[in-house]
Amino acid sequence: MELLIDKHKYLQYGVHIGTAVKTASMRRFIYKILPNGLAVFNINVIDSRIRLAAKLLAGYKEILLASRRAKKPVETMAKLIEARAVVGRFPPGMLTNPSYELYYEPEVLFVTDPIADSQAVEEAVKSRIPVIALCNTFNTLSNVDLAIPCNNRGRKAVALVLYLLSREVLRERGVIKRRSEFKLSIKDFLES
Repeated sequence: MELLIDKHKYLQYGVHIGTAVKTASMRRFIYKILPNGLAVFNINVIDSRIRLAAKLLAGYKEILLASRRAKKPVETMAKLIEARAVVGRFPPGMLTNPSYELYYEPEVLFVTDPIADSQAVEEAVKSRIPVIALCNTFNTLSNVDLAIPCNNRGRKAVALVLYLLSREVLRERGVIKRRSEFKLSIKDFLES
């Protein structure tokens, strides 16, 4: 199957580069270990996981995107796929306290890092909301329903993954027919 974007773009943006810390649950996504100890993800697996996540997200109307660090890519994706975004600190009680003014009942939660976004993940689990997450080699998959293995620390890598996710969600929903109709570029997702 043809990749969602040229293989060289994945490599250029460092989407495939993991860390030297590897958890048991992420080992299955690791393609190889470099001499310096860094793990490398399999690009075909990253690509297929982005496709799967896009299919799932396209089926939901109430989507919550949460990220402690990736402000611009998350806000851009939320606007495109008509989701709600919470960037920076996640307000405690947002998913678990019905009397809280910011209370929200999404159908699915998407986070850019289950560790940095642990408050959102914990509340989603308590509320039985499925969690889709960008996961690096140091993440565990407990409380994550669908992991997209990738470099979730690199701002360029996160921008590329959210660019692809946004485009594919819109394709799955029929908003755009061909990928060429997607008018934004990866740069539109990059932090300035």
